[in-house]
Parts: sequence; C-alpha cells; structure tokens
Amino acid sequence: MDTTSMPLTGTTEWLEDGNETTGNQFQQSNWQVALWAIAYSLIILVSVTGNVTVIWIILAHRRMRTVTNYFIVNLAFSDVSMATFNTLFNFVYALHNDWYFGLDYCRFQNFFPITAMFSSIYSMAAISVDRYMAIIHPLKPRLSSTSTRVVIALIWAVAVLLAFPQCYYSVTRFYYPRTVCLVDWPDDYGGTHQLSYQLAVILLIYLLPLLVMLVTYSLVGRSLWGGAIPGEPSDHYHNQITAKRKVVKMMVVVVTTFALCWLPYHIYFILGSFNKDIYKQHYIQQVYLAIFWLAMSSTMYNPIIYCCLNQRFRAGFRQAFSWCPFIRFSEEDKTELQHTNTFRVTMTRSYHGDSTRTHGPSNSGSRPSIGSRPLSQKDLRAPLRKHPASLKTHGPHVAGTHDTSSGAKLLET
Repeated sequence: MDTTSMPLTGTTEWLEDGNETTGNQFQQSNWQVALWAIAYSLIILVSVTGNVTVIWIILAHRRMRTVTNYFIVNLAFSDVSMATFNTLFNFVYALHNDWYFGLDYCRFQNFFPITAMFSSIYSMAAISVDRYMAIIHPLKPRLSSTSTRVVIALIWAVAVLLAFPQCYYSVTRFYYPRTVCLVDWPDDYGGTHQLSYQLAVILLIYLLPLLVMLVTYSLVGRSLWGGAIPGEPSDHYHNQITAKRKVVKMMVVVVTTFALCWLPYHIYFILGSFNKDIYKQHYIQQVYLAIFWLAMSSTMYNPIIYCCLNQRFRAGFRQAFSWCPFIRFSEEDKTELQHTNTFRVTMTRSYHGDSTRTHGPSNSGSRPSIGSRPLSQKDLRAPLRKHPASLKTHGPHVAGTHDTSSGAKLLET
C-alpha cells in the first residue's frame, strides 16, 4: 500500500550511514521471479474478471439495483482499481527494489492504494449499517438511490483527503545503481509525522470500520438468529427471514475475509515503525512478498463469495459466462435476474359479511379486477367501504413494501 514502507527501502538507511554498496542483496533468481509473477498474475486476472462481472450484473439488471448492491458496485470498483493500478507496479518494485515508473506514478502509487482501501472498507461498513436499518428498524426511511450516490461520493472525498499526505511527500531518489520511490516525511522515516500518520491510517481504514461492522452485524445476528420471530409465522415471513440471513451471512464472510487478508500487512508495518532494522534482513523480501500477496488477494475473493452464496449473483455469472461450453444459463436464472412479482388485485365482495380479500401474485402488467369483471377507472378511484381490519393480503410482496403480518420491509437482495 505504501511504497515508502516497503522493507526494501532499507537500502537508503545503509547509504545514509556511509555503507554504500553497488550490489543488490534483494536480487532474486529467475525461478523465484517466475513463481511470484504467476501468483500475482492470478490475483490480477481473477480480480479484474470477477469484479468487472459483478459491476455488470448489478448495473445491467434493474432488479439488482438496490442500495446494498450500489455499495457492492463501489466495493468492486475499488478492488478492481487496486488490482489494476497497485498490485502489478508494487510487485515489480518489490522484486528488486528498483523504481522504473517516474516521480508522477510514484506519487500516484503512494496515494491511490490508501484511497481505494478506504473506499472498500467503508463501502462494507455502509452495507452493514444499511442491513442494520433494514432489519432492526424496518419502518424507518431507507437510503434512496440519490442518497446512496452522495454517501459513495463522500466516502471517496474523505479517502482522497486521508491519502493526500502520502502523495504530497512522495519523492524518487537515485542511489547507484537503483532508483527508489519513498515518502520523505519532514522528520524522516520513523519520526513523529510518519508514525502518527501510520497509526491514524490503520485506525481509520481498518480498526474503526471493523468495529462498526462487528457491532451492527452482532445486533443483526441477534435479531435474526437469537430471538423469537415476531408476528404471524407465515411462510412468506419465514422466506423473508431466510433471505435476510443469507445476505447477512454473505457480507459477514466478505468482511471476515478482508480483515484476515489485511491483518498481517498492518501488523508488519506496525512492527516496522518501531523497529526499522527488520527491513534490512535478507529474508524480509520473501516475507513482504507473501504478506503483500495475501493483502492484494482480498480483491479477488468477493466475486467468488457472491457467486457461491447468492443465487442472483450466481445466475448473473452464468449469464456472463454462458459462452463457455460447460456453463448453462437457464430460464430459471433469467427469471431470477429479470422477473419481478407484482400484485394482481382480485377483490371479492360478500353481501353477507364485511370482508374484502386481495389475492396475488401475478406478472407485471396484469389488470386488477373485482369479482369476474375488470376493475374500471371509476372502481380504482372509489374508496373501499370496508373495515381495514378485514383486509387480508396473500402472496409475495414487491421489494420495499410492508409485510402486513409483521410490519417488516422485504429485504432487498
């Protein structure tokens, strides 16, 4: 994430101590370079393919355009950007500690990874808060599409501000026979500025959002799994609970994977901030490459998790890769992505009792009717003269409407 903090920049410390050397103790053999190249290429290939497909699935299908999925689009964009603009260039630099890409890209390389990581983890935090509001407070107003875009823009704005110091202090320096890219802090590496910034970054882009997600998902989990189901135990309500549990499980797996992938990386740099001599060890290059690979691999797991744990994303992946001979995109998958249930309102009036029933579901476009005749415009305008308590609703609801048996909103998945 930060080329300054890479272990290989310890060479500059030797130069400052007068122990200049024309050699490069971090030079690797061809077979080591080949193995690491394959490993990092796998991340880039899977991450770009998977996350671009996730973005397409959500934006190309109206049914997938929910608040949660808009944040997933932002998360996927952050991950694919990280894989494209950071993984390859940082890997090339880590191989021999030689920066080939100039000052402008050095600044960008120190700036963008923090921005993308901030966007990723706060998109996850926003999803956790959205799930909390939808499940714990279902009757309160939800974020609109416009509000969701504003939140996403705000996330990126704060991310840019947080990463700006890395860009501002980035420099390239030539130490024969190599060029290094680093952040030239006012009081040098390991000083108050660098250490304070490093701890602030770890707090803001790792510990704080993980704490928010731990609290929100704990409360959601207690509501979905720990207590009795309120309201009438109808099949429809049980289906709602099942759908909510599946989405929460999927997001908990995403968050846990992210946390585990980045934990060694943050521990590594915390240790290095207090004892920079570890960056001078010959073995540290292999340790760093392994830790950095694990952190960057977090960008490729989410599409796999979505495909395995969510039926609609699985259908979307089948559609996207239906050109492959061993993948079949069925009518059921097409219905899962495109079909939306609505009501066909059928009202039966009894002259012997005050009862009015509404039956469904039907496909979109069906005309409502009273008894055996179609419902006219006059009928639609006329108020029902029945007692509200006698109105019963059957069948599945449209996403975002209220469940009359429980008062809970249907989960958008």
